[in-house]
Amino acid sequence: MYDFAVMWDWVGFAVRWLHVITAIAWIGSSFYFVALDLGLKKVPHLPVGAHGEEWQVHGGGFYHIQKYLVAPENMPEHLVWFKWESYATWLSGAALLMIVYWVGGELFLLDPTKADLALWQGVLISAGSLTIGWVCYDFLCKSKLGETPTTLMLLLFVILVAMSWGYNEIFTGRAALLHLGAFTATIMTANVFFIIMPNQRIVVKDLQEGRTPDPKYGKIAKLRSTHNNYLTLPVVFLMLSNHYPLSFATEYSWIIASLVFLTGVTIRHYFNTMHATGKGPHWTWAVTVILFIVIAWLSTAGMHDTYEEADARALTPYEEKFASAAGYDAAYDAVIGNCSMCHSREPVWDGIRWAPKGVALETKSDVARHAKAIFLQAGVSHAMPPPNAFEMDDESRGAIVAWFRAAD
Repeated sequence: MYDFAVMWDWVGFAVRWLHVITAIAWIGSSFYFVALDLGLKKVPHLPVGAHGEEWQVHGGGFYHIQKYLVAPENMPEHLVWFKWESYATWLSGAALLMIVYWVGGELFLLDPTKADLALWQGVLISAGSLTIGWVCYDFLCKSKLGETPTTLMLLLFVILVAMSWGYNEIFTGRAALLHLGAFTATIMTANVFFIIMPNQRIVVKDLQEGRTPDPKYGKIAKLRSTHNNYLTLPVVFLMLSNHYPLSFATEYSWIIASLVFLTGVTIRHYFNTMHATGKGPHWTWAVTVILFIVIAWLSTAGMHDTYEEADARALTPYEEKFASAAGYDAAYDAVIGNCSMCHSREPVWDGIRWAPKGVALETKSDVARHAKAIFLQAGVSHAMPPPNAFEMDDESRGAIVAWFRAAD
């Protein structure tokens, strides 16, 4: 188990790296094509069926791009499909969710102060909730509301706010924001898999069989692609939010997450308008700044979970496993003596106002709950505490390693 914990952490690293690479590819192609679509110009002498064209220069060469609103008269010999970036991003993200929040659910997923759930219950809620958003969103898009994009986006925002609140009532703050990002990303990938790609295949098949494609399929695909464009920036923030405890480990983290969606909309609206008209609406930056100020204020409002409350809470079975293992007392002393000056509910280290990553290491349950993270960062590696802040002796690190090995 000692070796497995190390190797499992490397598996998580590999999957995370894959997820980052594929996400960059997906976001890059998505942003590029939206900018291209908005920047097309109608000029004389365009080919039959062409909607517009654009000239671009990059990497020492010039590119002449034309867009057909429905399809060209004949099927081109070579056609590039943009789909694997989306699929690979979602699949690698789902794998990472399982590695971090399902296998490591006792630490990262479940919050015993919010809901008394077994790990399997938390995993079922995690997996099941990701499908709810797509079902509701797809139903709304296919209803008459699909003809009123603004109303549709407002209803989607209401769904996201409700899910943000719901996740925060059950999961840890970190897991709540991450799941909200996964919830939204599932909608985006499902748009590609269930709507955009099938519609494009219908158009391609019509061309191949000599029929005139119906323009409605392109219109539907464009609507879903536009939605994806506006949702991208909030998803990126939510996926990175675990690095910022002021976003996830606060009383109003669910409101913060909701407001992040609005900042994503204002930022994308500026750039989308600029691509289309050559000039962006500057009011969007003022709105973004105001929203950011509200987010910053909410991040420190109503902080809770005092030391007394945490110390009085009964240990979960997972925490009890490590708290009762041989060597726990020595490991606890090592953590308290080397880590708790920063990792506490009221840090005493100069310049630190909130526990790094929201991890408090003060009570018996705190240390037992974060056993694996302590083992990896202060036992087998010297990541913590930072060497320029505090030097942890080998005896203390050895006590942590011996305790973790005894528990496993």
